[in-house]
Amino acid sequence: MTLSELRELNLRDIYRWSQTAKTLTLAFLFMVLLGAAYWFDFSNQLKELSTAKNQENQLRQIFLIKKREAVNLPAYRQQLTDLKRTLSTFLKQLPNRGQMDELLRAINQAGVSENLAFDLFRPGKEILNNFYAELPITIKVEGHYHEMGAFASAVAHLPRIVTLSNADISMQSNGQLLMNVTARTYRYLDANELAAQKKSPGARLKKGNE
Repeated sequence: MTLSELRELNLRDIYRWSQTAKTLTLAFLFMVLLGAAYWFDFSNQLKELSTAKNQENQLRQIFLIKKREAVNLPAYRQQLTDLKRTLSTFLKQLPNRGQMDELLRAINQAGVSENLAFDLFRPGKEILNNFYAELPITIKVEGHYHEMGAFASAVAHLPRIVTLSNADISMQSNGQLLMNVTARTYRYLDANELAAQKKSPGARLKKGNE
């Protein structure tokens, strides 16, 4: 069908049109209607469909995560039980305030038993943390090398947690060694101290940052 034939078509004489003209006209009208439908309706539906697919993918990912958590829940519970047991063991190694003097005597006795001479044994100021207090102790002892090693071993085997750090050993004019070391021990806070920690501005600030 030529362009000139298209120009000669009269809408009033549609019944006289050729079959080709009718087919092309119907096809054109169908495309116009399809385009209008897409523009006014289908496009919005496609956007909604795309949004729904994205939500489906997100929900699927959440489901898979929850499923893995549910599958591993018994293992998580066992880990929590083990952690509580470990924490309880550590807490038993922390003395309370009334037992600190006994612990300090035990540290001192560990050195005396190894024939070390104490030039200085000075507990410092306690450092308060969330549920425990740290007590640094400045120690200065004189003796032989193997005696100092035995002292460090004895401290490590105390029933309470005691660590030695910042050790500095120097030779003295009398042939003996002088060791400057910081011992650190810990105790758990009592109920009143824990309550005071929670009410302190520093504790509130730390909790807010978390």
